[in-house]
Amino acid sequence: MACYSCSSYPIFLLSFIVTSSFIVANAGNFNKDVDITWGDGRAKILNEGKLLTLSPDKASGPAFQSKNEFLYGKFDMQLKLVPNNSAGTVTAYYLKSPGASGDEIDFEFLGNLSGNPYIVHNNVYIQGKGDREQQFYLWFDPTADFHTYSILWNPGHIVFYIDGRPIREFKTLESFGIPYPKKQSMRMYASLWNANDWATRGGLVKTDWSQAPFTASFRNFNAKACVWSNGISSCSSNSTTKNSWFSQELDSSSQKEAKMGAAKLHGLQLLHRHKSVPSGPPQECTNKN
Repeated sequence: MACYSCSSYPIFLLSFIVTSSFIVANAGNFNKDVDITWGDGRAKILNEGKLLTLSPDKASGPAFQSKNEFLYGKFDMQLKLVPNNSAGTVTAYYLKSPGASGDEIDFEFLGNLSGNPYIVHNNVYIQGKGDREQQFYLWFDPTADFHTYSILWNPGHIVFYIDGRPIREFKTLESFGIPYPKKQSMRMYASLWNANDWATRGGLVKTDWSQAPFTASFRNFNAKACVWSNGISSCSSNSTTKNSWFSQELDSSSQKEAKMGAAKLHGLQLLHRHKSVPSGPPQECTNKN
C-alpha cells in the first residue's frame, strides 16, 4: 500500500478507465446536488447551477457539501484553482463522514507564489486516524482551465485520479487486521480557506490579502454512487455487479510498472514529507503483501 512514509512512489495505472452507467446523483447542477454550508455570500452558485465559486476573506472561508450521503462510488469534480499568488490558501475537495472517528478521503491543493507549481496533497483517514499523506507537484497549470479530479471508492480499493490518470491506489488489507473505510457513509465536501500557518513552505509564506480575491471554481460534479439514507443503500446486489467501478482494481502489470518508476512520467513528482511520526508509520506500511 502506498503511503508517504513507506513508499517512494504512488501507484499509477495509465490505461485504467472506470466506466459505469449507474448514476444515482444529479450530474452537474449544484442547485440540486449541494448545500452551501459556510461563507455568507463567499460561495456563489452561478449559470443556472452549472458553476460554483468560492472566495474567502480574512473573516471566513466558504464551503459546501453534497445533499446526499454515499457508501461507495466514483466521484468526479472539475476544478479551476486560485490563480496568481495563492500562497497560504488551501482548496479542498473530499469525502468525509461526521465525527472525530469519521472516515475521510481527500484532495487538498496547496497554494503557492506566482510562477511556482501547485502541490496536491491527498490522505485517507480511517476511524479518525490519518498519517497516510502523499504530496505531488502538478504537471500542468491548474489555474488556466478546469481539470477533473476523481475519487473511486469501492469495497476493496480507493483510487485518486487527475484527468482520468490514476495517481494513487489505497487498497484494503483487512485480512492483516488493517481497517478500511466501509462502515461509515460519507458526503462530498469542498472548501477554500486561509491556512497560512502551514500551507505554503510549511507556513513560511503567508497569505497576501492585497492579492485578493482568491477564487476557486467548481463545475460538473458527477457521482456514480450508492446513496445511503436511513441505513439503507440505493444499490442492490444485482445493480452493483453490473457496474465496473464497484469491483475495479489495478492490475499487476500496472503496479509493477509503477514500482519501476512510472511515477516520474508526465512530470509528476512525489514530495517526501520529512516529519516525525511519534506513533510510527501506519501498519499497512510495514506489510509486504
